[in-house]
Amino acid sequence: MTTRKTICIAVALALTGCSMTTPMLKPDVAAPAVWNEQAAGTAVSSHWWATFGSSELQQLVERSLAGSPDLAIATERVRQAEAQVRVAGASLFPSLDLGVGTSTSSTRDSRGSSTAGASSYSLSASYEIDLWGRNRAGVRSAQSALQATTYDRDTARLTLISGVATSYFGVLSLRSRLGVARENLGIAERVRDLVSARVRNGANSQLDLAQQEAAVLSQRAALLPLEQQERQTLAALAVLVGSVPEGFDVQAPGVADLAVPAIDPGLPAELLVRRPDLASAEAQLAGANADLAAARAALLPSISLTGSAGAASAALLSFVSGGTSTIGLALSVLQPIFDGGRLRGQKAVAESRERELVESYRKVILTAFKDVEDALVAANRQGRQETLLGEVQAQASVALRLAEIRYREGAADLLTVLDAQRTLFNAQDQLAQIRLNRLQAAVSLYKALGGGWSAAPARLAQK
Repeated sequence: MTTRKTICIAVALALTGCSMTTPMLKPDVAAPAVWNEQAAGTAVSSHWWATFGSSELQQLVERSLAGSPDLAIATERVRQAEAQVRVAGASLFPSLDLGVGTSTSSTRDSRGSSTAGASSYSLSASYEIDLWGRNRAGVRSAQSALQATTYDRDTARLTLISGVATSYFGVLSLRSRLGVARENLGIAERVRDLVSARVRNGANSQLDLAQQEAAVLSQRAALLPLEQQERQTLAALAVLVGSVPEGFDVQAPGVADLAVPAIDPGLPAELLVRRPDLASAEAQLAGANADLAAARAALLPSISLTGSAGAASAALLSFVSGGTSTIGLALSVLQPIFDGGRLRGQKAVAESRERELVESYRKVILTAFKDVEDALVAANRQGRQETLLGEVQAQASVALRLAEIRYREGAADLLTVLDAQRTLFNAQDQLAQIRLNRLQAAVSLYKALGGGWSAAPARLAQK
């Protein structure tokens, strides 16, 4: 049977209605026309962290991009994926091997001893004809994995910058709250001195002094957990920027000087090309589609070409004369007949994996829309809440001042002063916390919108 007939029979046996490629599945998610929570502001820029008006934050972000271990790990994974693309691409080219060998032997008889040598070399080549596209599908899968890994690195970068900003704001908020607590401690000590003077004059009892002394001690105790949180948050920020916590510090005293930017979220449909995690999910799905094509092609016959050339000489390292040479060329066709269902099982796994990644992609899209809505609601509502708490603080300050005046004049008791103190402290502390919440909501919105990232050029190149 000729080689041509062998190939024709193998192909006829293989073509049993199996299609190598199918269109990549897509998640069925319709982008809404508008956001539920409307907002107006400036568009997201690639250096969005500069909109908070802090040069120190910008320096911390630059340090983190240069020294973060997490970002360095993600970058190395991209390099590994690039190497895997080269490995997969090697299957599209023939392999060539060279072998050289020498041997010597010595004999001894009655006439004396003699030494003989021989040399040989061989050159072999092999090439698998990618008739069904299995190797090309492997290359596409590796390229998709590279793109997904690159997008994962971009996601890690966005997460890192968001973490630096959030931790920095956390440190400054705790310092603002510590300032409030120390200020209220001073107020409590001032009132205690007033009560002590009234007790000495017989205008108040020891009970009043004990109550105010308890208020002073309570204010001192409130400082300790805030100091602990500040140290711990500062240490976490140090790790994010790639520094040891010892000796690390930031200079800003609080959150009062930070700006809360107004952000334009754009249209919901734009979100699909603005987040690196969505691009990564799409690239993983493309890789699964390529893996499925490779699994289908594995069911079909493989065709390989092999060639070899060699020479041998009876003398060491001498092929010029007295040697023999050989040249060979072979074509082989291998058709899987029975493997216990292994190949079809791999194909079923690839099909299920593609369906799984479609649902994962759909989940990421739904989560992305939710993230934006949550951040928009938080930004809008907390802005109004900060305004109201500012009014509460102003009224609480007036109430405490009037309560102290009335207490000095004997028109109010100490409980009225203590209640006014607690009201003012709570209002000031809540105002510092809501300021932090607004800053964090802005960071969350920037992150939910992709931080100014756009995958449009890369994803068009992929397609």
